[in-house]
Amino acid sequence: MKLGDKLRSLRSVEGSLRGLGRALTQQELAAAMKREIGRGLSQAYLSQIESGARPHLTHKTRDLLARFFRVYPGFLVDDPEGYTPGLQSELRAIDAKVDSWLFAGAGQFTVDPELQRALITIAETPDSRTPLLLLAEILRTPGLLERLADVLRPGKSAGSTPDSRSQGPSVLRN
Repeated sequence: MKLGDKLRSLRSVEGSLRGLGRALTQQELAAAMKREIGRGLSQAYLSQIESGARPHLTHKTRDLLARFFRVYPGFLVDDPEGYTPGLQSELRAIDAKVDSWLFAGAGQFTVDPELQRALITIAETPDSRTPLLLLAEILRTPGLLERLADVLRPGKSAGSTPDSRSQGPSVLRN
């Protein structure tokens, strides 16, 4: 996949994540980058990248785009000749989607750094699917959550988070 195709795809995913039901326009992307990370690229520059007129990114541009889209900077290059996405297993493709979802979710929890750190930790795990499946099994096993919380956080009750609201179950709540 070419760099321009990747950028178009990322704009599409980002628009969907933001509930637009369509891709972010290049202009919307430029404005969102400036607003959300303090620096951006012009719509004209984004257009040149997508059209292939600028086939290579500077290190600074690649880092800005990677930070905004929450992707690995190395993703923002052309795929090598002969590479096909079909070489990835279905589980690796699912894992990549889970990672993107976790990174996007982490960005939504800046007011809860502990939760944000947990989501990022899971996303950075080589197989992020496994910790999520393990968490599901922990929650399904009666009493296991409480026992693990006692072992991992001795002296703290399972509900002693700084913001324990009664809006539903919490992994640290009794």
